[in-house]
Amino acid sequence: MTQLKKIAATIKDAIKNGIQNFNEDQAKIIFKQLGLPVVQEIRLESIKDVNSTAQTVTYPVVLKGIAKQVLHKTEAGMVEVGITNERHLKESAKKIKSLAGKDFQAFLIQPQIQGKREFTAGMFKDPQFGPVIMFGVGGVLTEALKDMVLRLAPLSNADLEDMLDKLKAKALLGSFRGEEAVNRKALKSVLQGLSDLAMACPGICEIDINPLIISPDGSPVAVDGLIILEKPEHCDTQQHPKIDFKNLYTTFYPKSIAFIGASAVTGKWGHLLLTNAYAGEFKGKIFLINPKGGTIMGRDVYKTIDDIEGDVDLAMVTVPASRVMGLIPALEKKHVKGMVLITSGFRELGEQGRQLEDEIIAAAQKAGILVIGPNTMGMCNPHASLYASGANALPFPGSTAIISQSGNIGTQLLAFAEQQGIGIRLFVGSGNEAMITTENYMQALELDDLTRTVVLYIESVQNGRRFFESACRLSTTKPVVLLKGGRTQDGKRAAAGHTGAMASDSGVFNAACTQAGIIQVEQPMELLDMSTVFSSLPMPEGERVALMTLGGGWGVVTTDLCAEYGLDVPQLSKKVIERLNTHLPDFWSHGNPVDIVGETDPEIPKLCLEELLKWDGCDAVIHLGIHGRRILIYAMAKGVLKTDPDMTKEKTEIFMADLIKAEADYIRYTVEMIQKYNKPVIGVSLLIDELSRALYPYDDLDYKGVFFPSPERAVKALAGMVRYRKWLDSAGNYKK
Repeated sequence: MTQLKKIAATIKDAIKNGIQNFNEDQAKIIFKQLGLPVVQEIRLESIKDVNSTAQTVTYPVVLKGIAKQVLHKTEAGMVEVGITNERHLKESAKKIKSLAGKDFQAFLIQPQIQGKREFTAGMFKDPQFGPVIMFGVGGVLTEALKDMVLRLAPLSNADLEDMLDKLKAKALLGSFRGEEAVNRKALKSVLQGLSDLAMACPGICEIDINPLIISPDGSPVAVDGLIILEKPEHCDTQQHPKIDFKNLYTTFYPKSIAFIGASAVTGKWGHLLLTNAYAGEFKGKIFLINPKGGTIMGRDVYKTIDDIEGDVDLAMVTVPASRVMGLIPALEKKHVKGMVLITSGFRELGEQGRQLEDEIIAAAQKAGILVIGPNTMGMCNPHASLYASGANALPFPGSTAIISQSGNIGTQLLAFAEQQGIGIRLFVGSGNEAMITTENYMQALELDDLTRTVVLYIESVQNGRRFFESACRLSTTKPVVLLKGGRTQDGKRAAAGHTGAMASDSGVFNAACTQAGIIQVEQPMELLDMSTVFSSLPMPEGERVALMTLGGGWGVVTTDLCAEYGLDVPQLSKKVIERLNTHLPDFWSHGNPVDIVGETDPEIPKLCLEELLKWDGCDAVIHLGIHGRRILIYAMAKGVLKTDPDMTKEKTEIFMADLIKAEADYIRYTVEMIQKYNKPVIGVSLLIDELSRALYPYDDLDYKGVFFPSPERAVKALAGMVRYRKWLDSAGNYKK
């Protein structure tokens, strides 16, 4: 039997016998069995034993008291450090025994470990995500500083390295005030041991090692520990119904749709969905269902779905919640594969609505019908000319899949995508996720060849562990961009130990996203910004950025933004400066950012851009102010037209046409350079108008022109690409 199996058996027996926690010396026995570095100590049962042992102790020492119901000895005053003689030891023993009272169990005498650095390590069981490993600054300042890093177990070597590197006080891991650098291998073995223990023993609720002192030679030593247990049934994971992905595919590629609740009243859901479906020129059959019959939009209406001849693939349902259950038998007869339940009035209204929702889902599941929603804004699949959402938007087919728990945010993104020419793979408002969850959609998209980027807006997850595992798999092949609603409201969770008390629900969620390679953003528009760059540009090799700007101010601002978001703006090499000298006047900046000092010759920015892309010292280029300059110049031309009699309207129009052509040539040139040097290039527009777009595709080029209206959006998008590339590299998943 391996050590982990022996420990697991010990934990299981303890729980069976009603033991709720292992105190310090018991916990450290388990740590030793795992091979973790633990301080040597002597356990004594009484003051008499302390007296008889005092003469054999090598000072200085630490004396601790163990008592029932006392998990944190320092707070209870039952720890005395810096004991240097026998008298001090005996006095401390009497004091600790008095504080413990009838709950006293034993004394622990330990040598006082010399070391100026204290860390903490631990594990706690999150109700959504399962076992979480924590590493941070330790000692008495643990709760005050809250400098910690969380990662979900099991940990990979990349996770371990990331935990050490992400600590704010990571300078403490290096040489410190005459003490050697921390032995990273030994420190990682502590965290790995906690991870292994958590996975092998689901009955462990929480583990604390605090402090984990770093000796002057850099080796970590656990001088205190605690293990809290829970009953196995408390660790059960939530069960979810299996989803038939073949039926899910049919739901997004239906050959026939029944709109149940079709309406002739403009603005009602039963009319809005029809408008979008017909406007999108759906190629399959559309059936309108309304008990009144007659015609709607000049088309015949069926009174019931039973009146339709043949089968139906998809049902779009907008009838009141109380009537939905009665539809299930008829839908089953028509072999309906999927139901988009637009209707609200379910669990979002309380317990009665929850019960009705559960009953409908159970009946639909039994009938073999997949349910999207309820309380959803609908869905669309431009690749099937299927537009069945609440948005009057018809984005063209593309590679960005949008899954949104908020219909309003989702439809806003659809409208913006249509406006800016961003192609959409599919959109679904997941609603209450009564049957099909975000995790299910992620699993389906993992296998979808048309999806290049996955965009998520979520406010909660039904099964954190399943979400994490789905995201880990999906991120290895496709970037996942996520906006979390309610991220500033820290969840409150009862915890017996330091480790659990320090963590928040949002902290665990953020850790899961980081570990799974998910790119988190802060604003809705950033979701599409990230999908734009991921679907249009090559991945950067690193974080080094060359900046090219029409004027100095934007270069300074963008340099600051790059530093803020973890991008490096390196100094230009001597050779690059020499080559740029041949294109720019003597008074150009001679540095990065490259200020082209307002040059009006359209060839200058082209030449400078290629020189920067040639440079092996940069991994990406952001150019500012060249695109959109035509708007400013045209405004000047219109002013001249009003004031100069020699300027005619015809001359102005020719002048404007030349400006538009020059800008179009520049945009295409940037994409040609992207393809030639395989480096991302992102533009920031000087001004935008009705002709401006975020994305410029070309049929004969693999990549696209990308332009943002502000330096911040450009920098944040590139920084997201860099983070994802680093995650792929660390996980060994990057494929050129």
